[in-house]
Amino acid sequence: MRILVVDDEKIIVKGIKFNLESEGYDVETASNGEEAIEILRNIQTDLVILDLMMPKMDGLEACKRIREFSNVPIIMLTAKSEDTDIILGLDYGADDYITKPFNIMELKSRVRAILRRARNAGVDSSTRIIAGDLILDTRERVVYLDGEEVALTAKEFDVLELLMRNESRVYSRNNLLNIVWGYEYPGDDRTVDVHICRLREKLEKIPAEPQHIMTKWGVGYYFKA
Repeated sequence: MRILVVDDEKIIVKGIKFNLESEGYDVETASNGEEAIEILRNIQTDLVILDLMMPKMDGLEACKRIREFSNVPIIMLTAKSEDTDIILGLDYGADDYITKPFNIMELKSRVRAILRRARNAGVDSSTRIIAGDLILDTRERVVYLDGEEVALTAKEFDVLELLMRNESRVYSRNNLLNIVWGYEYPGDDRTVDVHICRLREKLEKIPAEPQHIMTKWGVGYYFKA
């Protein structure tokens, strides 16, 4: 599988490239968002590791533009840990983030989990899950609301699919992180809240008064048909 590493710090790119190639991945590299977009338009890629702070085009803008033509999974690298930066990255379409400095073993674990999830999604035996005016097509990985396709990121789709497949079952934030992201998340459940919020904004008529993506206060989230 091919991974694109995008960062203007050559030493970081070299280290990530070496470690991923030692795991058997093909690795392409770019030093800014413009180069990344050009590569993605011309080379089939399975995952992008994208730095937040770069010259010419930063990671947020690059992520936003990538999402205009591709649903490739994206892990955002950031030297910042403020909530706003994390939320912006996820809001722009990133599937995950990791804060510098990071443990290379943790990064490789996240890469394996995201790629495994992407592969499994391609062989799902069910085709459609229907709940009123909401239709989730697992084969095409698309969602329709009132007959109109709704654009979801890869992780938004994964969260929604899990909840719809298990109607009324309540999942804690940690459950969702472990099942959807596929690893023990390092003590930060804001990722789940952001994805739930975005799903409500896209799928609920009144996001503040959801009818499908429900909260069990003090426990977690569940889907109501």
